[in-house]
Amino acid sequence: MLDYFLIQSANGIVIGVIYALIATGLTIIFALLKIVNFAHGELYMMGGYFGYYVITLAGVPPLPAVVAAMAISFAFAVAIERGLLTPLYSPGMERKSDYGILITFGLAVFLRNIAIIIFGPFPLRPPSFFDGDLVLGGLIISYDRLVAAGGGLLILVLLIFFLNRTVWGQALNAVSQSRESASIVGINSERMYMFAFGLGGALAGGAGALVAPIYSLSPSMGLVPDTQAFVIVILGGLGSVSGSIIAGILLGLSENLFIAFLPDPNRGPSYANAFGLFIMMLVLLFRPTGIFGRHHAAME
Repeated sequence: MLDYFLIQSANGIVIGVIYALIATGLTIIFALLKIVNFAHGELYMMGGYFGYYVITLAGVPPLPAVVAAMAISFAFAVAIERGLLTPLYSPGMERKSDYGILITFGLAVFLRNIAIIIFGPFPLRPPSFFDGDLVLGGLIISYDRLVAAGGGLLILVLLIFFLNRTVWGQALNAVSQSRESASIVGINSERMYMFAFGLGGALAGGAGALVAPIYSLSPSMGLVPDTQAFVIVILGGLGSVSGSIIAGILLGLSENLFIAFLPDPNRGPSYANAFGLFIMMLVLLFRPTGIFGRHHAAME
């Protein structure tokens, strides 16, 4: 029983790190643009396919392909922001939140369907990062999962350093708190919006590329992680990157243990989303702003 618990805990941490990567990207976009990006799961899906084709067409090894997938996802997200979201920054635009929801929801549907046309409906899987499993006593975990967890944690550490220790990170934080105050000190808000959306896309795309060797790629692969990412962002607190990281890892771990120890394990995956929503409701009963949340005004 102890070995089974350790294995499921390790798998839960891997899932939690991937959740955290997706959720931090969603958090950054919300903190800056003050919109809910319903196409974030599709950016995660596209990142997986970007990594796959960088490997198969360009012959790039799987690990560098993750970095390439993040770069392509960044450029792809920036193109989306420039092409579809710039009306949000116009003073004459009314009901900006509604516009953001409609645009990103429509984009999500479009990307899923265009992925079926371009990539096909059948599952694809890139080669493994490293073949084999790590065996430590009763704990057995594949090297692919270890690389996904380690790579995800490295990205999160670099992200925290970037946000707290660099000029661009401080500029993002300034704009997230007050667009007018940031403009007074010479920060270009629209440039930060573009960068934030690109950064969020890169994080989601990196998560998709990391899980690609573990799970098969499909046009609908972003639906469940996207739902869980929304739960994590609310649990961690809207706009809180550290809250999203902590909530993501905890949700992935607790969700996996819930599925593993359910009396009927065949029904466990069906209840996974419900479990996350149940935890979210419990937290919001006692702390409506989430664990590390702060008040956010709508985009001016």
